[in-house]
Amino acid sequence: MSREEPRIGVFVCHCGLNIAGVVDCKAVAEYAKTLPNVVYARDQKYSCSDSAQEEMKKIIKEHNLNRVVVASCSPRLHEPTFRKMVEEAGLNKYLFEMANIREHVSWVHANEPEKATEKAKDLVRMAVAKARLLESLEDIVVPVEKACLVIGGGISGMRAALDLADMGFKVYLVEKNPSIGGVMAKLDKTFPTLDCSICIEGPVMSDVGKHENIELLAYHEVKKISGYIGNFEVEILKKRRGVSEDCNGCGECEVVCPVVVPNEFDEGLGARKAIYKPFPQAVPNMVVWDSERCIDCKLCELVCERDAILKEKDEEKTFTIKVGTIIAATGCKWYRPENNEYHYLDYPNVITALEFERIINASGPTQGKVVRPSDGKTPKRIGFILC
Repeated sequence: MSREEPRIGVFVCHCGLNIAGVVDCKAVAEYAKTLPNVVYARDQKYSCSDSAQEEMKKIIKEHNLNRVVVASCSPRLHEPTFRKMVEEAGLNKYLFEMANIREHVSWVHANEPEKATEKAKDLVRMAVAKARLLESLEDIVVPVEKACLVIGGGISGMRAALDLADMGFKVYLVEKNPSIGGVMAKLDKTFPTLDCSICIEGPVMSDVGKHENIELLAYHEVKKISGYIGNFEVEILKKRRGVSEDCNGCGECEVVCPVVVPNEFDEGLGARKAIYKPFPQAVPNMVVWDSERCIDCKLCELVCERDAILKEKDEEKTFTIKVGTIIAATGCKWYRPENNEYHYLDYPNVITALEFERIINASGPTQGKVVRPSDGKTPKRIGFILC
């Protein structure tokens, strides 16, 4: 049927006054009659009602329609409803197209009825143009990989991974940083209980690291995704951590390392070594080697009783996994006024909200004491500039 000359029917829904209170639905229906391949068009009070759907099925058969366009609300709400209707009328359900003239028109242009009506006409014209190209499709059943990839090891990614793993699914949790935890691990207190942030998140991190159904891929990155829903192939890069799985995070290497650099976890307000554990509760409980800052003094190798220090021997490599579904929990990117807004780059005492969180955190660079970054003294006045 899809290869026949298109015979398109257009139905414009009033949705009570949700649409008709702003859009001239009769004018839109009359306009639809002028479009190529439209052989029938009309407006309806409630297209989703049983009586309206019965009427539409009758019209489809009487006018030998082979494509249907409904201009109404969001496809998210009623596309399944109308697909079922056209299927019951004898058409392939994929020979249906929907134009959203409620959320995209009447609800956002309530004070401009004339312009809203013209926009509704444009959306109907586009829906009709697409309907002319529709072809019959058949649903198929394909095997699904019963494994999931979660991208991002913050609190959202960890929670998703645990929920799936508890249901028996294999989960690959990929985190680009050396430890899971994300932004929440840096915060001091959490709303509304004002509990210690890491005290809440720490047990979740531990559960993720120990769960038999979760393969934790910290310090890894997703490089390429191919395939389709239910059957994805994902190429993952394992970055160079510089230590083997034998590392137990004892920290002896960190103690003897002579290199001191700004600590990213403390937003640059604290210090770390060239070989270091990101923060005390890090999962996995392993150090990471900073190849760019290391001076190759070999002191870390001398004190490591497990011979876990690999450095360059720990090569980067890529590998491929197969999963049926992917959850992107990549978190947020914190605003940093690199354009020197509020003289952020000029004055060390102008700080961001996240830098302030690290200052007031008991495990932060100042052990929770509120001091000025410029001289370490207690400030007399503090100003907050909020968005």
